[in-house]
Amino acid sequence: MYRDPKILPCLHTFCADCVRQLEPFSVRRVNGERRSPEDDAHGHNSGSAILCPECDSEVNLPPSGVDGLTTDHLALDEVFTETLLVDSSVLCDLCSDSGAGKRCEVCCVNLCDFCSQAHRRQKRTSSHSIQSLQELKSQGRLTRPVLCSLHPGQELRLFCEPCDLTVCLECAATFHRDHHCSSAHEVISRHGDRIRDLVVRSLRPRLARLEDSLRRVDTSQEALQARTDTLAGEIRAFARSYASAVEAHCCSLLRSLEDLKLQRRNQLHLQKAQLQQALSDIRGGVDFAERLLTCGSDAEILSAKGVTMRRLMKLVESGYDPHPTTIAHDNASSICFLPQESVGKVEGFPVVGVVHAKTVDPSKCSIQGEGVERGREGQQGEFTLVCRDSSGEQMGRGGDTVLVSIVHKERKGCSVEALVVDNSDGSYGVSYTPAEAGLYSVWVCVKAQHVQGSPFVLNVKRKFRRHRGIFHCCSFCSSGGAKEARCGCTGTMPGGFQGCGHGHKGHPGKPHWSCCGSVVEASECILHNLGTVSPRVHLRTVEL
Repeated sequence: MYRDPKILPCLHTFCADCVRQLEPFSVRRVNGERRSPEDDAHGHNSGSAILCPECDSEVNLPPSGVDGLTTDHLALDEVFTETLLVDSSVLCDLCSDSGAGKRCEVCCVNLCDFCSQAHRRQKRTSSHSIQSLQELKSQGRLTRPVLCSLHPGQELRLFCEPCDLTVCLECAATFHRDHHCSSAHEVISRHGDRIRDLVVRSLRPRLARLEDSLRRVDTSQEALQARTDTLAGEIRAFARSYASAVEAHCCSLLRSLEDLKLQRRNQLHLQKAQLQQALSDIRGGVDFAERLLTCGSDAEILSAKGVTMRRLMKLVESGYDPHPTTIAHDNASSICFLPQESVGKVEGFPVVGVVHAKTVDPSKCSIQGEGVERGREGQQGEFTLVCRDSSGEQMGRGGDTVLVSIVHKERKGCSVEALVVDNSDGSYGVSYTPAEAGLYSVWVCVKAQHVQGSPFVLNVKRKFRRHRGIFHCCSFCSSGGAKEARCGCTGTMPGGFQGCGHGHKGHPGKPHWSCCGSVVEASECILHNLGTVSPRVHLRTVEL
């Protein structure tokens, strides 16, 4: 229960001793001086601020400290009511000798039977309403008089308007003598109405909105929790299904790898058996022949010559003689795992990872694009190398060693640098920019072996020459009849004209270029010897 309850500015009530035990949150300046926490620790907590333990709001203490806080008389009434309900007997507030059985609702004091009779006999209190404490206990609500802290025993019945403070009669006669003091009963309606107006018009609607918003937030939180729980279940189910699909795909990959190993091992076993048989046959023949030649006599050699020669000739003609390239050392590097390559769906889930066992066969590789045979001086040429396996299928991965060399066939010191880009799908893009025209030899090798068709012959033509003149019908029309205008064709005109004209000698009979006389508009410029034509006159024709 409360002892000396005080109301904080945030309207939460705590015991005065409890408030004093709170550590100051910040220190305000009082009378121009800054108070330190050490002063507050020694009880000088005036001007400091604390955090309310209930709402965690920062509240400022009055200059007089905790004692200057407003006393919560409603809390005292609740304490008194609780005391009446708990304790079986209450002492009289007037005589303090006998147990109280009645209570004056006007004076708010507990009275014994004797003091109650005396209270009724006094003229000033004869009209007061006195009720039984037992009846009041049943109502569950009691009030006590609010007494003055400066004048014990004096009830606060007046209200000082200038000071906005409840005072007793003695305070009104001394400290508030020149102030306008009214009875509390007279001003309670006005000040109560102001409080009620703030509550009813402003705070109650806001309270309803806040409560509704809080309910909405609570509903949203519940919906969020329910939604996340549902999604968590879906995610776990998805993870289990996906893990099952990945495990199934893993088993499939391992089976494929095992089948591939068995296939390769059977091939190696067959190859080994063939080699061992061939080795045994040839070794037997060689050993027999060498022993015959070393240890045998002339007669023995000649007598066994026939069967020996037939066997040796058979071994030479039809015996198994492997080529070194076909029995090259194989470290199984052609078998690889491609973890990023998609393989479609397993049990409805997309999965990646493929066991790749293809080996590039240079004789099956091909070149795509005209850039390997035709090029233009100063312009970039391109072609594509497509690597394939022995069955002719395109390799699904990159990483092979590709060498491209472009060397001039006549000028051996002239070469062109080639850029090879791995497309990671079994194809390789090759680009180059020749600086000179002529015939080039293009080597394209994979794993140090020429691909199909290599080396290629690359014909690099000279740079395309653009026309510097105009495409006109004749120089007479294009120049507006200027006599000094000339043309690259062989046409002439009488009358002192230097260029060509319609129907005159040498005219091509169709539109042509003024710079070279070519009758093909989309063509390369081929300059002819124009005799004494000056660049200025030729330029004039071009400009016209």
